Amino acid sequence: MVAEAEDSEDESYAIDCPVLATERLAMRAPRESDLEQLVTLADNRHVAEMLARMPHPYGEAEGRTFLAMAASRRAGIVYALTLKDTGTFVGCAGLNTTDRGLELGYWIGEPYWKRGYATEAAHVLVDLAFQRTSIQVLHASTRVINPASRRVIHKCGFQYAGQGMLNSIVAGQVPVERYRLDRKTWNSLRNWIHY
Repeated sequence: MVAEAEDSEDESYAIDCPVLATERLAMRAPRESDLEQLVTLADNRHVAEMLARMPHPYGEAEGRTFLAMAASRRAGIVYALTLKDTGTFVGCAGLNTTDRGLELGYWIGEPYWKRGYATEAAHVLVDLAFQRTSIQVLHASTRVINPASRRVIHKCGFQYAGQGMLNSIVAGQVPVERYRLDRKTWNSLRNWIHY
C-alpha cells in the first residue's frame, strides 16, 4: 500500500480555471446551464461506483451542490467537458488537492464512453498542472476494476505506484491502484499529440 502522504510537499496548488480546448472538447468551469445534462449523466450507478464522491441516485440537489463546490474551488479546479461543435456536456475532469498532493480526476457519461474524451481532457490537465504549479509529482488513481480509466492514466505517462483503499460513497471501501507522474517524465512526454 502506498503511504497516504507520499510526495506531499508544501507547494501551492492554486490554479486559475482558464478555458481549455482540445480537438473535440471545450473545457470550462461548470455552470448552471449544465445542470440538466449533468444530472442526466451523473445519475448512473456505473459511473458513481468508480468515483469517491459521486452519490447515487443523483438528482438536481446533488447537481446544485456539485456546482457550488466547483465554483468555490476549495478542493481544486473542476472542468465541464463539452463537445466543441455542439456544446453538449459529456462529463467532468479536474485537478483535486488531496493529502498526497495534486491529483487528476475525471468521469465521462456512459453514452460518451470509448471515444477518447477522457484521454483528451487528461492530457490537457496534466500539462496545466505542471505548467501552472511548481509540483514535482502529479497523482492519479483508479478502481482496480476499471480498465478504461487505467488506459487513460497509462496514455498520460503515469507510472504504477502501489495500491490503496478508496472510500466511495456508493461502493464503500474499495481497492484502487495509485499512479504518479513526475515532472521529469512529463517533460520527456510533452510532445504527445494533443487532440
